[in-house]
Amino acid sequence: MRIAITGKDSATEALSQGVSSGVNITTIARNEIHLRDLQEFDAVFDAEFDEDPAPIRHYTSQNKPLYFLGSATILLEEVFLQHGIAPADNFIGFNSLPGLIRRSLLEACDPFGTDRVRAAEIVRAMGYEAPEWVGSRVGLVTPRILCMIINEAFYTLQEGTANRRDIDAAMKLGTNYPHGPFEWCDIIGIDKVYRLLESVYADTKEERYKICPLLKTTFLHSRLAGN
Repeated sequence: MRIAITGKDSATEALSQGVSSGVNITTIARNEIHLRDLQEFDAVFDAEFDEDPAPIRHYTSQNKPLYFLGSATILLEEVFLQHGIAPADNFIGFNSLPGLIRRSLLEACDPFGTDRVRAAEIVRAMGYEAPEWVGSRVGLVTPRILCMIINEAFYTLQEGTANRRDIDAAMKLGTNYPHGPFEWCDIIGIDKVYRLLESVYADTKEERYKICPLLKTTFLHSRLAGN
């Protein structure tokens, strides 16, 4: 089985961990993906698709691979509509947020009715137990919940109820999470947390996803500092 991976180094490294013997992994630089003949691959994993969906036309012109596209902050249906492309059953969205890629299950959505048996074979070959199929929604499931918790933690910090260290410790001790909300924020990246909350709030208009002012200023300061 031949599989291509594209995205940032950390994402491609995470996706490459634990692959089965007999699986040939090819890493392709993000700015070169449109130059490659992808018909030789059984699957393509694009971990940066929700930041830059521009390769979609190249992907739809080469229909052999099964495409797994990072889609934590976007809907694949909207991408296809915006580009005037007919839906195709070889496209799957998956949770590609840093720190959440390499888990036992690959969180994925199937908006166009893909062959789930084929998808499961590829996912298991990549070292996962199975795909965890969720609905096609902005934020999927885990990213939406986790970023909401991070947002609430920023509200708690903003109100002066507790400091970052205590909030992280309370969350880990109280829920047995492997990381506290601020630790998760550092792992995922404040920019991705901000974009996901912004996207989910625009989709739902639910107050629990409305970005905390302190989170917003932290995000802006990070951008100003060039991080």
